Amino acid sequence: MKISVVIPVYNEVQTIKEIVARVQGVELEKEIIVVDDYSTDGTREHLREINQLHENVKVLYHDHNQGKGAALRTGFAAITGDIVIIQDADLEYDPSEYPRLLAPIVDGRADVVYGSRFLGGPHRVLFFWHYVGNKFVTLLSNMLTNLNLTDMETCYKVFKKEVLHGIKVKSNRFGFEPEFTAKIAKKGFRIYETPISYSGRTYAEGKKIGWKDGVKAIFAILWFRFLD
Repeated sequence: MKISVVIPVYNEVQTIKEIVARVQGVELEKEIIVVDDYSTDGTREHLREINQLHENVKVLYHDHNQGKGAALRTGFAAITGDIVIIQDADLEYDPSEYPRLLAPIVDGRADVVYGSRFLGGPHRVLFFWHYVGNKFVTLLSNMLTNLNLTDMETCYKVFKKEVLHGIKVKSNRFGFEPEFTAKIAKKGFRIYETPISYSGRTYAEGKKIGWKDGVKAIFAILWFRFLD
């Protein structure tokens, strides 16, 4: 069983080599698809080095900045594996937890697995209002999808490649999370959650998502439930 790890990247010059090394360190058959969303901080130069060093790494480049959702859409079009794992390019999520995330799919219980930061794994203590905002958009999403997720906005979404066959991703930015959730709920896929650790970072350390993205997530939840 081959794993396709899709990594959207934008201005992560400090972490891109380390995250690729950590993914490579997971003992699974895999390909790594990195999509650079027009980084301007030197990330692209690192990616060219990485691409030359590793045969199982494919690097794709956007010619202008479009957002996480657009980068994922580009990456999904290039996968050849049986199961897809979404991995952020920072170091907030730990690739060593892949086996735990894959287990419900491998043993036949699930089509999609979400890694939840709120089910008991160790996590860095940071922003209260981020926590409240995350809980609110997850609650709203659950109300409209009839799911009982604890962490809709998590990066770690793992799924069979067949899940993408009936889903057309339209969101270009962080609206991908509620869009994907709404669409897999509509399709009736079997969804599991599993606890993960989380090493969140501050804005000074490079965190990009903010309160405006939370407002946009609310509109995305409503749009993809009622209008899409």
